[in-house]
This record gives sequence, C-alpha cells and structure tokens, in this order.
Amino acid sequence: MMRVIRWVGELLLLLTAIIAAAWAFGAVWFDAPFGNANEVVAGLLAIASAIALVFVRPFWRKVGAVTLLFAGVLIWWLTLSPTNDSDWQADVAQKGWADIQGDEVTLHNVRNCDYRTETDYTPRWETRTVRLSQITGIDLAIDYWGSPWIAHPIVSFQFADAPPLCFSIETRKTVGQTYSTIGGLYRQFELIYIVADERDVIRVRTNYRKEDIYLYRTTISPAHARERFLEYIHSLNALRNKPRWYNAITTNCTTSIRTQHPPHERVPWDWRILVNGKGDELLYERHLIVTAGLPFAELKTRSLIDTRARAANDSPDFSQLIREGLPPLPEAGVAH
Repeated sequence: MMRVIRWVGELLLLLTAIIAAAWAFGAVWFDAPFGNANEVVAGLLAIASAIALVFVRPFWRKVGAVTLLFAGVLIWWLTLSPTNDSDWQADVAQKGWADIQGDEVTLHNVRNCDYRTETDYTPRWETRTVRLSQITGIDLAIDYWGSPWIAHPIVSFQFADAPPLCFSIETRKTVGQTYSTIGGLYRQFELIYIVADERDVIRVRTNYRKEDIYLYRTTISPAHARERFLEYIHSLNALRNKPRWYNAITTNCTTSIRTQHPPHERVPWDWRILVNGKGDELLYERHLIVTAGLPFAELKTRSLIDTRARAANDSPDFSQLIREGLPPLPEAGVAH
C-alpha cells in the first residue's frame, strides 16, 4: 500500500512539474523581451526541462531541477509591469475617468466613434455629465463572437434623463496587436474599462463585426444600480492611476465585474462565471434578469437584437429601437 501511495504521489508531482514547465515555456514565448528570439529562448527552456525530466536522477533531483527553472522564469515574469504609455490602437487610445460632485458625475473620454467599417472609423471621445439620482436600472448586453461557451458582457446603465452609458471591460491592444486566448493567459495585454455610447460599443459588434448580441434587462433596483455605477467609476479612476494586466482567467471581462462588488454582495461562484457564454442562463435561474414569465429559450430568442440594431444603425433612437420586443420592465412593487 505504501508503495502505491508513493507511486501516486510521485506521479502527481511529475504532472505538476510538466505543467509548470509548459507554463514557463509560454511565459518566455509570449512575454520575454527578445523579440523574434523569444521562440528560440523558449525552445531552449523546453529542451532543458525535458532533459531534466528524462535524464536527471534520482526523482527528487529531477523535480528540483524543473522547479528551479520554473522559479527563475516566475520571478522574472512577476517583475513585468503594465503601462499607460504605449502606441495604443485608436479605439483604446484614451482611458476614461470621472469626477464626482455630489449628485453629478462628469465622465471624460466617453467613446462614441463614427464607424464606416470595423476598421475604418473616426475616433470620437466625449465628456458627459449624468446624475446619480437619475439612474433607473441596468441592462446587460452579452456578445458572442464565436463559441457559444464564451461571451463578452457589456453593462449599460439606464438614466431617466440621459442616454444609456455602457461599460465594456476589454484588452488594451497596441497598434498591430491582435487578441490571442493563450496570450491572454500571460502578460500580453493591459486591462481597460471602455465607457461608451450604445451606438458605439454595441453597434460596432452587431453591424460591423457581425457578432450576436443578446440584450437583457436586469431586476436590480435603482438604488443598487447607483451603487454598481459608483463601483465602475471607482474602478475606472483606479485603473487610470494604476494600470493592471488583463488575464483570460483571473482578470477578464466577467471576473472583473464580480470582484468590483463587496465580497458579501458577490454572486455565489458558479462554473458559468468562467464559461461566461452560459452566464445568461445563470442570471435567469437566479431571477436576476426580467423574464416576463418566458421560458429561457424563448427569452433568449426575443433578446437577440442583431436585426433591430442593423435596421436602427445610426438612428438617434438606436437605444430605443434595439429594445423593441424585449420583455417590459415590471411596475414598481411587482414581483419579478
């Protein structure tokens, strides 16, 4: 029995060492400062790790050698710092920030680009002032660009006296850089909170990228919506002063929303927070979106706004037109 336990323990350690070596290989490949030579250095690291795993004896010396290689890469990798200063792509060139004066919040660098195609557009950055007392609720747009398992949430705050304001948590890419899921596990991208008009951040996805967006109204009260809005403002200003890395697992568009909330107010952990393409199903189950009593499949069908968004296009009534056919908001005091 002891021999079996020892064998299982050594196997688990060996698997851990292999995973650590694979991670270190990716860290050097993506994040090392050697340019095209990154691949060569990563290859040499992989060869050294393989030699240690195959030829070094005894077992503990083998594991120790791989651990030493991994630790060296990890210590270097943790020294990498994000920056606000780089040659950013035009759609993420400016960082939003806000001033709060009592009930009034003035947001700077609100994106409202004039699009002709996905890549041909005139960047526009605006200053808008809204009142906290006029926030009436939150709508949630969920964007699918490929797999039905992975999506991008866009939070849209609704006002009684002003157009909606959207927050989209994204990767801040430099000129020529493209998103890579594997690269997103390393330190390839800074995190950015885009504050935008719906005719920008939703329309660019439905009308130009031809992605699928589902729009849901949440059941959050106006008072709690105001609290959520201030959380976004705090995160916006904090990120302007201290940049952060994006990470596809730990610091992405969904986990960042969750960690903004005080711990006691966070949605209980569920696998669909990570596999966020199923997030609307989670919200439905927990009665966090307006359903009008519809089954989830029918609600989702009605919530697809692509056709309405393309028809509305650059209409000043874009926000109203994309909501046609959505379940109506319940009257105050009526159970959801």
